Amino acid sequence: MIKEIYTAALGMQSQITRLETTANNIANAQTTGYKRMSIFERDLILAQDNLNNIEGDVEQDDPATGSYFDFSQGVMQITDNPLDLAIEGKGFFTLMDVDGKEYLTRGGSFRISEDGTILSMDGKKLKGSEGPISINREFFSRHSITADNTARSIRIGIAGEVFVNDSEVARISVVEPKDLNTLQRASASLFTLSEEAEKEELEMNKVTIRQGWLEGSNVNIVKEMVQMIELQRMYDAGSKVIQTNDNTIEKSIMTGRFV
Repeated sequence: MIKEIYTAALGMQSQITRLETTANNIANAQTTGYKRMSIFERDLILAQDNLNNIEGDVEQDDPATGSYFDFSQGVMQITDNPLDLAIEGKGFFTLMDVDGKEYLTRGGSFRISEDGTILSMDGKKLKGSEGPISINREFFSRHSITADNTARSIRIGIAGEVFVNDSEVARISVVEPKDLNTLQRASASLFTLSEEAEKEELEMNKVTIRQGWLEGSNVNIVKEMVQMIELQRMYDAGSKVIQTNDNTIEKSIMTGRFV
């Protein structure tokens, strides 16, 4: 293989991955709780060895890139909706689907089902310290909470306490993985933990939850657009290198036919 073509093609594959990632970041710039994804080169030494004709496995690992997430705080947006929650600082909400699988998220848009269960917008249950949180008929029927069998107010404390008419009924579980690199993206704002990963529930004094707020995406759309333009230019440059070398080879072949 001609090294110039191989080098250009390898670079173009990385640029394609970067372009796809940047486009996804831009598409989710308004997604609640979305965390920006970035790409880095992970096989540069192997690539150099390959170009020097040293036996290696870089070709099986193309494209030579890896990914990571930027878990910095997103923009805090006030909504005044009592079921909109935002975590300030470290931690994730824990959600559970119908099969019992757990997900971690910074997206705090919730609703209450007909049976009193607090759900995410896609129907997953919000977990508390003692399991999924359900503000059910048992709580509503307590005279200390309401005298007319109707919930008058739901308040979320700064440490995740859930109050119904000022009576505490549950506490939201806020967890933190011991290694953020073990998180795997399941959807735009949902993450799962790898099998070997560990997490811990944060103590009340380490949790800050803002009721009536949402954490927006941490994507800077201007920077992403600038990066996309730069990546497109680099991709075009690689394409021209391949085209130039291809034309040179074609001319050499045509010349050789008449020698």
